[in-house]
Amino acid sequence: MSTADVNKADAGPIDAGTLIGQSVTVPLNRTWWQKHGGTVVIWVGRLLFVVVLLVSWELCAGRVFDETFTSRPLDVVHRLGDWQREGLLWSNTWVTLKEIVLGFVLGAGAGALTGFVLASLPTFYRIIDPFVVALYSLPKVALAPLFIVWFGIGLQMKVLLAAATVFFLVFLNTAVGVREVDRQLIDAVRLMGGGRREVVLKVVLPGSMTGLLTGLKVAVPYSLIGAVIGELVASNRGLGYLISDAAANFDTAGVFATLVVLGTIATVLNLLVGVLDRRANRWKPLEVRK
Repeated sequence: MSTADVNKADAGPIDAGTLIGQSVTVPLNRTWWQKHGGTVVIWVGRLLFVVVLLVSWELCAGRVFDETFTSRPLDVVHRLGDWQREGLLWSNTWVTLKEIVLGFVLGAGAGALTGFVLASLPTFYRIIDPFVVALYSLPKVALAPLFIVWFGIGLQMKVLLAAATVFFLVFLNTAVGVREVDRQLIDAVRLMGGGRREVVLKVVLPGSMTGLLTGLKVAVPYSLIGAVIGELVASNRGLGYLISDAAANFDTAGVFATLVVLGTIATVLNLLVGVLDRRANRWKPLEVRK
């Protein structure tokens, strides 16, 4: 029996019995709101939350709590404007952004590769696992003085400190993703004559993407933390330096202004990772992607 396409335009009354065993194509005429309404509601809710938070902050400052310690949203905006006119905002933001991106790429790449390779060697992974966890548990701020001794106080030190912070998060999540790949799928590929290459490319690599992407999402703010810690410890430029300088001068508005910039950077990086996540998980069912 041939394939039948049922079209609203020219279809008359159809007997359900005549469609048994046939492929039916029914066009989905959804409105713009049906397609994008959920996204609009979410973004409007986020915008309202930010507006309510800022208005509450502005109204409470000086009335409910001392604005010396909390500043005001308008003061924060004025401080950002002053830094923009003086050229401090973009020059220092660019320095920190380079440290964050380079540290994230270096740490994530090394962590993903190392996690994938070592998790594929179960015995060796079990041997080194407690040592990896011990290194991961070390406070990264405690590593900063050691990195200064090794690499100086320039850009290289901040990049490597951010990379070291990112590495363990991506490594551990990638390793978990590899180890949790369905063994039945691997056995099925081998029964069909697939070799190690096919198992890795067709099963292990796609199956471990969830763990890898989770590691990347978690690592985004930590790359920022690593770079800023390096700047706070030893630097004369960057957003960490602006925070340190503003705090030393009791400039609360300056501290909050820097935090706003850092939060914006983290949000943009998270959105980029989210785009990568959606593209990498196209093959999954919709209910699994959520």
